[in-house]
Amino acid sequence: MTLSVEDRLDISELLALHGHLVDNDEMDRLDELFTDDVVYETSNLGHGEVRGLAAFRDMARARAGKPGAPVGHHVTNIVLTEAGDGRVHARSKGIGAGPDGECGSVTYEDVI
Repeated sequence: MTLSVEDRLDISELLALHGHLVDNDEMDRLDELFTDDVVYETSNLGHGEVRGLAAFRDMARARAGKPGAPVGHHVTNIVLTEAGDGRVHARSKGIGAGPDGECGSVTYEDVI
C-alpha cells in the first residue's frame, strides 16, 4: 500500500480532530477517532494507561477544566509510515497550552 496525498491529508485531519473534540468537550464523538479497545498511555503525565473508549471518555471528562489541564491541544510534526496490512503508523507531537500560559509537550504514537 502506498500512501497517497489524499490518505496523508485525511490522516492528518483525523489526528488534528482529537484536540478539537477534547477542547470543545465533545467526548461523545471520540468514537470517530478511537476504537472501543483503544489503549491511551499517559504514564508520563501521571495518569497511567487508560484502556477502552469509555475509560478514555471518563478520564478526559474528569480532567477537563481541572488545574493543570490544557485548554488547547495542538498536533504537529506528523510523520506517517506504512505499517503493512493496510495500517499506518503515525508519530506526531502534541503541545498543550494551559490556562496560565504554561505549555507541555507529548509524543503521540498511533496506528490507523
